[in-house]
Amino acid sequence: MLDLKTILVVNLATASLQAVVWIFVWLAWRHLYELKLLAAGFTAIAMGLLLMILRAEQPTAWSIVLHNTVIKLGLVLLAEGLARFLGQPRHTWIGISLLIFQVVVWSIALAVDPGNLALRIHSSTLFTVIMMSVMCLALLRDRTQPWLLRWFTIAVLGEYIAASIVHSAIEYWNPAAAQDITVLDNRNAWYLLQGVLFLIALFACLLFMVSSRLSAALREKNEALSREVVERRSLEKQLSTSLETERALREEQADFMRIVSHEFRTPLAVIRNAADMIGLVGDRSREATMERLSGIGEALDRLFSLIDRFMTNDRDNGFRPQSMQIGSLMADVQLHFDMTGRGERLHFKTGGEATLIFVDPDMLATVVINLIDNALKYSPETQPIHIDTLSAHGSVVIQVSDRGIGIPKAELHKIGRRFFRASNAKAGSGTGLGLYSSRKLLAYHGGALELHPREGGGTAAVARVPVLNGATEPALQEELVT
Repeated sequence: MLDLKTILVVNLATASLQAVVWIFVWLAWRHLYELKLLAAGFTAIAMGLLLMILRAEQPTAWSIVLHNTVIKLGLVLLAEGLARFLGQPRHTWIGISLLIFQVVVWSIALAVDPGNLALRIHSSTLFTVIMMSVMCLALLRDRTQPWLLRWFTIAVLGEYIAASIVHSAIEYWNPAAAQDITVLDNRNAWYLLQGVLFLIALFACLLFMVSSRLSAALREKNEALSREVVERRSLEKQLSTSLETERALREEQADFMRIVSHEFRTPLAVIRNAADMIGLVGDRSREATMERLSGIGEALDRLFSLIDRFMTNDRDNGFRPQSMQIGSLMADVQLHFDMTGRGERLHFKTGGEATLIFVDPDMLATVVINLIDNALKYSPETQPIHIDTLSAHGSVVIQVSDRGIGIPKAELHKIGRRFFRASNAKAGSGTGLGLYSSRKLLAYHGGALELHPREGGGTAAVARVPVLNGATEPALQEELVT
């Protein structure tokens, strides 16, 4: 026969340890405030068992009611804590109503028939069945916990419900003999023993639920952290791209200013040359003076045009293409060099003069002037410069050929970079921006610049520009001068 006192002590030890564990768990994870209700529930059960063990051999009726009500309060707190933890609807009113029912029924039973245990046991069974059914309902509705854990917990609760019903049935079919007001004897010890096993199993289930919740929260935080890391990397990449874009724009702006400054030299050179000639000729030749003044006027017009277009904040004003004949463009270039007194070394040969091109006249003229300037600068003064223009395969090709110092083969791929000058270029002969700006200006037209060494020495600079869309100018078959 099981000893009732021993089983009660085991129950007390089990409930007390579980209460302590839940208190520490709640202190560790304060954000899970529902855990304090579980800790309070196990504490109430432990206190009720302790009072039951310590009561006298002949306890008073009020102490019997109090001790059992404290244990039932623990069960209500467990049900409330579980519902809150799972985020399910709470039925607090059911627990409070059952506690009141427990106190009233037990008080009446002890007052009317103290020796009749059946009524008290049946009311306890009803209390247990209802409260644990509420807990089972919360578990059935829950979707946050693993399904296997939920069903195992329901099975544990179902076992205790079944044990309570069996206990009540035994008392109904085989009532105990009247023993004054003694509530339990050794024949009820089996019920308390399975209660110990129930507390252990319920404790394990609740602990696994908390662990599952914490693991899920940790996974969510890790996922959120991963998303934040990805987002921060994306923002960092966007910021880096923005900084690179801004740096590129600043560099382009500075680059553009260098090119414009470089190109301002051309009309200024015309003005200076014309002014020098006027100073030399003076009043001896009115016709020559008027010609030089006209050149100054054209140079100033070009300078003001450059300022208007390239120094404005409106970037759309920078490129102004229009339809024109290639012969007209080359005539303007030739006039420019005649005005600067350097036209005698230049030999122009224009094929397909009526070929229409859709270009910015100032930009393309600047490209050709830069190429000729380079040829003049790096060629002996006795050597002529040949400028050949032809239309071939949908493009206008302008080739400037010289017999100058040429370009070292190892440096040919570097020519045209900003500020780069060949190693054989004499000091102070240039800034390294002429070919660079020519390539930039040709890019507006969809054109390209190529540099080729010539047999016998010198360089051929070839600029290609697409002709006007729809032009029917036949391609010329002649070869470029080598």
